[in-house]
Amino acid sequence: MNNPSLSSLPGLLEPWYRENRRDLPWRTDREPYHIWLSEIMLQQTRVEAVKGYYARFLDALPNVAALAACDDDSLHKLWEGLGYYSRVRNLKKAAEVIQATYGGVFPREYRQVRALPGIGDYTAGAICSIAFGLPTPAVDGNVLRLLSRLTDDATPIDTPAAKAAMRRLLEEIYPESNPGDFTQALMELGATLCGPNRKPACEGCPCREICLGYQRGTAEALPVKSPKKERRQEDRTVFILSCDGRYALEKRPNRGLLAGLWQFPNIAGHYSTEESLRQLEKLDVHPRQLLREVKRKHIFTHIQWNMTGIYLEVSEPGGNFSWFTPEEIHTQAALPTAFRQFWEEIDNV
Repeated sequence: MNNPSLSSLPGLLEPWYRENRRDLPWRTDREPYHIWLSEIMLQQTRVEAVKGYYARFLDALPNVAALAACDDDSLHKLWEGLGYYSRVRNLKKAAEVIQATYGGVFPREYRQVRALPGIGDYTAGAICSIAFGLPTPAVDGNVLRLLSRLTDDATPIDTPAAKAAMRRLLEEIYPESNPGDFTQALMELGATLCGPNRKPACEGCPCREICLGYQRGTAEALPVKSPKKERRQEDRTVFILSCDGRYALEKRPNRGLLAGLWQFPNIAGHYSTEESLRQLEKLDVHPRQLLREVKRKHIFTHIQWNMTGIYLEVSEPGGNFSWFTPEEIHTQAALPTAFRQFWEEIDNV
């Protein structure tokens, strides 16, 4: 991984960024809480999807103290639909550390920021460069893609060695002046002209003159990623139980996948309607009428759930469940997308 011309990258990128950067709500100030929240939300999530969540979250929890004091159900409800809920749980844990250890003031040293729960090298680099003006690289997928093309490097970018090498490369050229703008310029170019799942727009790129991938005709073939492991397939039978306008929900365990979130009652495996009714009887739930049956799937990082949703009216709100009205589900119970897709079908039952 070598390109001697990279030393000119800050000078090429920063003017382009000032002219072409997108107007995004988290770019209006350098408040570390705002930058931290936006970077966590943007992990695994599209920019357009994040905008509304970002505004809603800050309206409810405008500072670190409010985040640290927020109850888990309210926190999950604010995050509902964004997925990867461990992100928001770690946000709260980090806010609690900031309150307890730093008197509610966001720490300003890279080492301290990096040590907060849920903050890795990339997020720490982004916060410290953008909020505090430190020359700390932030290497995310967009930056990895950009650098692999600039250096014509076919090393798989999803390996720790490649990420470490690119971080070292950036450390050698990071500007002392306005490092936060350079961080955002790298992200911006990697998300737009040099973005994912499309042909790079080399003709409009400010770095074309130093890009080895462009000069050698390899840019479109980069970056290289390691072969993906096949996802584990799991069958689940989901029960959407109603009684007198209320619906049965239960809390998931506090550890593991979708920890602490609400879900519709469900069991592992694919069951026929008749078998499902027998399973419900064991749970002290007595079905009165079968309303509908639908098939859905949900893809996690390493698992795919193949789900059968069975909508049933029951004779009484039995079982060891909590029974919610639609309004209570709307305002109080955070349903992860895997289960929310069944709720979105409720009007069709």
